[in-house]
Amino acid sequence: MAEMPPVRLLLLSLLFTLVIATARDSVGNHDDDDGAALLAFKVGIRRGGSSGPLRSWNSSTSFCSWEGVTCGGGSGRVVALDLSSHGLAGMLPAAIGNLTSLRTLNLSFNWFHGGIPASLGRLHRLQTLDLSYNSLSGTLPDNMSLCTGMTALVLGSNNLGGLIPSSLGDTLTNLKKVSLTNNSLTGAVPASLANLSFLQHLDLSINQLEGSIPPGLRGLRSISHIDLSANGFSGALPSSLYNLSLLRSLQVEGNTLQGSIPADIGDRLPAMEKLVLSRNRFSGAIPHSVTNLSSLTALRLGWNQFSGHVPRTLGRSQDLRYLELAGNKLEADNSRGWEFMDSLANCTQLQYLALDNNSFRGQLPGSVVNLSTSLEKFFIGYNNISGEIPSDISNLAGLKVLQVANTSVSGAIPESIGKLANLVMFFMFNNALSGLVPPSVGNLTRLNWILAYNNNLEGPIPASLGKLKDLNILDMSKNRLNGSIPREIFKLSSLSIQLDLSYNSLSGPLPSEVGSLTNLNWLVLSGNQLRGRIPESISSCTVLEYLLLHNNSFEGSIPTNLKNIKGLTTVSLSMNKLSGTIPDAFDGIATLKELYLAQNNLTGPIPAVLQNLTLLSVLDLSFNNLEGEVPTGGVFRNLTYEWVQGNSKLCGGVHQLHLAPCSSLYP
Repeated sequence: MAEMPPVRLLLLSLLFTLVIATARDSVGNHDDDDGAALLAFKVGIRRGGSSGPLRSWNSSTSFCSWEGVTCGGGSGRVVALDLSSHGLAGMLPAAIGNLTSLRTLNLSFNWFHGGIPASLGRLHRLQTLDLSYNSLSGTLPDNMSLCTGMTALVLGSNNLGGLIPSSLGDTLTNLKKVSLTNNSLTGAVPASLANLSFLQHLDLSINQLEGSIPPGLRGLRSISHIDLSANGFSGALPSSLYNLSLLRSLQVEGNTLQGSIPADIGDRLPAMEKLVLSRNRFSGAIPHSVTNLSSLTALRLGWNQFSGHVPRTLGRSQDLRYLELAGNKLEADNSRGWEFMDSLANCTQLQYLALDNNSFRGQLPGSVVNLSTSLEKFFIGYNNISGEIPSDISNLAGLKVLQVANTSVSGAIPESIGKLANLVMFFMFNNALSGLVPPSVGNLTRLNWILAYNNNLEGPIPASLGKLKDLNILDMSKNRLNGSIPREIFKLSSLSIQLDLSYNSLSGPLPSEVGSLTNLNWLVLSGNQLRGRIPESISSCTVLEYLLLHNNSFEGSIPTNLKNIKGLTTVSLSMNKLSGTIPDAFDGIATLKELYLAQNNLTGPIPAVLQNLTLLSVLDLSFNNLEGEVPTGGVFRNLTYEWVQGNSKLCGGVHQLHLAPCSSLYP
């Protein structure tokens, strides 16, 4: 081959050098573009506190060393930007679309607002976009479909609205994860999502989506997780979903879906771990094949219309941790239907069991004491079950919530209940329980709530309850308890919601320690035989809203320092032996809505200041010894005779009271 002439060789050498230099300049320009884009991003954001956001982002160092920035090995271009959980705020600047080599963008758990910039459509190499847990609004940009290499789209927990673009399924066919949960998206699920054959995780929960669930989702042959909960979906759950053999989690809670569960579900979804159909309108029987779901950890079918018997071998799913069957029409009685309880003893990791609000009847199964020691929450109330609480209930050492309410369960609360050292909530109301309240309840020092009202419990209230230093609610009303109220109970400053011991046979004075209940909202001691004066210390209960002491034998005057309880809305002191005048001090309680002082021995005039209480709508002064002119303003404008009757020396007032004019009584 002939040699190349020297002149031509020189020209080619110069041309090659020029191409290399141009390429280097091009790379350098892109580097500069990335740095400029990052600085433009920084300008548009802010963060609370004295230190500004992203302090390491300055021109004195290479942007590849900046916080949250990752550059590619050879190109020097930005390939990842991860600023999650940095407390950043502001709007996302369009300049972010200039980072054209970006593969990962994670700005989750910040305070960004405004819309998602359309410039993100220029990020053709983007694979992961995570903007979750911000305050972004607007709609999903259509040109996001240009990011054809995207595998993860995570936009949950924002304020995004509008429709889900059909282009999502038409062009982003490499997606493996789509999470749009907890937004305000509307409309139907696009049928095009069926094209996402690589999709493994789909979460559209907590939106305002509606219509039927597309049967074409059977095309999601790689899917393992579907969550469509808390939307407005209706119609039947497509049977094709039960053919997705890799599905491990199906959650459609909180819609208006209907239909039945296929009889062969246990054979069609062999990998299923979490099946959540609760709070819909599903009906029919729970198929026996559910027991073939050997990997099942959560079965939530509550608050539907399922009927019949629970599959007797449900406990074959030995990994079951969460079983919710509450709020259905499931049946059992002494002859059959309770066998599933025996099998649940095999579920040694069971933590949550809800069987309440069904049609279960007969004796409370003794096998309940064989349930897992890991069981933390057990609900079986609102059924027509009977029998007694077994003494071996103490076997359930992990229990935190025990609810056996609104049943026909009778007998005594076993002393062994005091061994449930982890118990936080104890619901035993509306039953036929009798006998003494065991002092061992005082050993349950983690208790927050005791609701044992409307039973036949008797005897004194154990002073040991004073050891329950975390107690927020104590309601033992409507029983047959007697004796005095232990002073120790009034020293429980943790009581912040309610102390209700009403309608028992409690006696003795109200101790001055009542003033220690400085965090209490409701104090209800009505319908007892309490006597003595209402202690002045009650004014220390400064956050009290409801003070109900009616139907006792309290005497003396109404404490004037009740005015210190600025948030009182209801005061009921009727049916006592109170005397003296109605104090003007009520005028200082601007929140007062209802005041009941009937059937006492109160004397003197009605304080005119009561008409200044603009929220007061109910005032009962009947059957006292009040006298003088009835005011006509405020609550008195609409007062009728029954609220003032039994006070023969009252006069005047509005015409509907039909009282004599004051001039005739006091000429």
